[in-house]
Amino acid sequence: MTTENNAVFTTGSIMRHVSVSSFTASIGLMAIYAVDLIDLIFISMLGYEVLAAAAGYASALMFFTSAINIGVSVAAGVLASRSIGSGDKLEAREYATSTAMFSVLTSIIIPLILLSNIKFFLGLLGAEGKVAELAATYLWIIIPFTWVSGLSMVTVTVLRGYGENRLAMFPSLFGAVTNAVLDPILIFGLNMGMEGAAWATVAARFVTLGFALYPAMRRHNAFVAPKLRLLWRDYQPVSYFAFRAVLTNVATPIGTAIVTREMSKFGPEAVAGMAVIGRLTPVAFSVIWALAGAIGPIIGQNFGAGDMERVKRAYVDALKFVAIYVLFITLVLLVFRGPIAALFGAENLTKSLIFLFCFPLALASFFNGAIFVASASFNTLGRPSYSTWLSWGQNTLGTWPFVVVGGMLLGAQGVLIGQAIGSVVFASIAIWLGWRLINNPPDNRGVLRHHHPVFGHGSLIAHTLHKHAGHR
Repeated sequence: MTTENNAVFTTGSIMRHVSVSSFTASIGLMAIYAVDLIDLIFISMLGYEVLAAAAGYASALMFFTSAINIGVSVAAGVLASRSIGSGDKLEAREYATSTAMFSVLTSIIIPLILLSNIKFFLGLLGAEGKVAELAATYLWIIIPFTWVSGLSMVTVTVLRGYGENRLAMFPSLFGAVTNAVLDPILIFGLNMGMEGAAWATVAARFVTLGFALYPAMRRHNAFVAPKLRLLWRDYQPVSYFAFRAVLTNVATPIGTAIVTREMSKFGPEAVAGMAVIGRLTPVAFSVIWALAGAIGPIIGQNFGAGDMERVKRAYVDALKFVAIYVLFITLVLLVFRGPIAALFGAENLTKSLIFLFCFPLALASFFNGAIFVASASFNTLGRPSYSTWLSWGQNTLGTWPFVVVGGMLLGAQGVLIGQAIGSVVFASIAIWLGWRLINNPPDNRGVLRHHHPVFGHGSLIAHTLHKHAGHR
C-alpha cells in the first residue's frame, strides 16, 4: 500500500473542512446511537413507564462497557494506522489482531464482573424492586455479547486506519436497520416485550460485526491468525494506549451514573425522562460528537506545517460551528418537542423533563461541544493528560455537587439544570486552556516521530526496535 502525504487541511476554507469532516463522520456515529433510541421508542410503546425507567438504568451500565470498548478501539487506531502509514502492513495486521484479542478478553472479564454483581451495581444507580428486575433481565441478555460490540469497534477503527471511511460507515448503518426491523417483530409480533428489544440489539451487534469484518478481510486481509503469544508480545503497547483512552472514556458513564442516581430519587417517571434525553442527545447532536474526531486532523496537519495562525483559526471556527449547529438543532427540538414527547408516550414529569431539555437546556450542548474541541486540541498538540483530567473533572466535580444542589432546590428539573451549569464551568476552563496551549504550543513537532510525547513514552519505540532487530 503506497502512502502519500496529502495535507489537504493546510489549504482552503477551514470552516468548510470542519463542516464536511464533522457531517461525514457523524453518519456512522448517528446510526450507532439511533439503535439505542429505536429500542427506547418501541419499549415506550408498551405503555409502562417502569420499562422505560429500567431501560434507563440498563443504559447507564451498558454505557460503561461501551466506553471501555471505545477506549480499546483507540489503541487499535493508534497502533495499526501508524504501521500502515510506515508501510508495514504485516505489523498493522498483527497489531490489529492483538488489539482485537485484548478487546475480546476485556469484553469477557468486565461482563462477568458486572453480571455476577448486577443487583449491587443497579442498586448503586438507585434501581429498586420491579424496575431493577427488568433492568437486570435486559442486561443478562445483552451484556454477554459485549465482545461482539468490542470486536466490531476494533474492526471499524482498523478500516478507518486504511482510509476506508465510507466502508467504515456501513456496519453501524446496517446494524441500526437490523435493530429497527427486528424491534417491532420481537417486541409486538412475538410478544417478547422488553426482552425482544434486547435480542434485537444482540442481532444488530452481530450484523454490525459481519459488515465490518468482511470488507476488512476481503480488501486488506486486516488480521492474522489469533495466537496467545501475539497477545503476550503486544500486551504492553496495546494496554498502554487502551488504558489511557479507557480512563478518559469511562469518566462519561461515571457522570451519567451520578445523574441517574440523583434522578432516581424522584421516581420512575424522572428516570424515564432522563432515559429519553440520554438517548435523544447523541442522535440530535451526533455532528458535534463527531467533531471531536474531525477537528484533530485539521489542527494536526496545520500544526505539523508550522502554520499556527491556521491552527488558531481552526480552533475558533470549530467553536463557531458548534454554536451555529447547536442553535439550529435547539430550534428544531423546540418546534417538535410535542411530537417528540408523544413518540415516547411521555406524560407528567417525564414530559416536563423532555420539554425542559428541548428548550432551553439543549443549548448547553454548546459547552459539551467546546470541551470536545478543546480535548482534541490537547491530544493533537501533545497534552493528552489535559483531556483525561478535564473529563474526570467535568464528570465528578462538575456533576455531583451541581446535580445534588439542583435536585434539592428544583426537584428533578434541577438535576438537569445542575448538570448543564456544571458543563458551563468546565467548558470555560477547557476553552481557556485550549487557547492558552495554542498560543504557547509545546515544541514537539520535530520529535513526535521519535519519542511520541503525544501518545506516550518510549515503550512502543523499544518494542518496535526489538521487532525490527529480528526478535519477532
